Amino acid sequence: MTAPLSRPVPAAAFVVIALLVDAVIKYAVEVYLPFHRMIPVLPFLGLFKTYNPGIAFSLLSDTNGWALVGLRLVIVAVVIYLWRKTAPGQTWALLGFALVVAGALGNILDHFIYGHVVDYIRFHVGGWTFPIFNLADSYITVGAVLIFAQEFLFKGAGRGEG
Repeated sequence: MTAPLSRPVPAAAFVVIALLVDAVIKYAVEVYLPFHRMIPVLPFLGLFKTYNPGIAFSLLSDTNGWALVGLRLVIVAVVIYLWRKTAPGQTWALLGFALVVAGALGNILDHFIYGHVVDYIRFHVGGWTFPIFNLADSYITVGAVLIFAQEFLFKGAGRGEG
């Protein structure tokens, strides 16, 4: 069976929908959440609006914003190339690539709209806090895990189809 995300139209639709969900949430965060003020959701989870001028975990935050956009676009191009080379039966990898592309584009869109990435999810235990992140970052992380799972846990599954 050919996975829907191996075909261009369903794949593009998935990425656009994921991108829109991310953008709407970030807009709501920008409008409604106070800057650098914790809003508890659960004992270990809160909303905390902050800005990230760099890439993941504020790496390269001293780099020119447009250079980061260029770097992200190159990464997106490589991921799309790998996505297109993936066998149609590798459902988990195809979903993973779609999520990685949607997440990367979501953070690129932030640079165009806000001049930085909007982060707002804070996991914490006691005094320890995981770096604050957003839905696009979650897309990238979950996508990478799915690609890894397809490659190493389900090795060979779906490779012969297509």
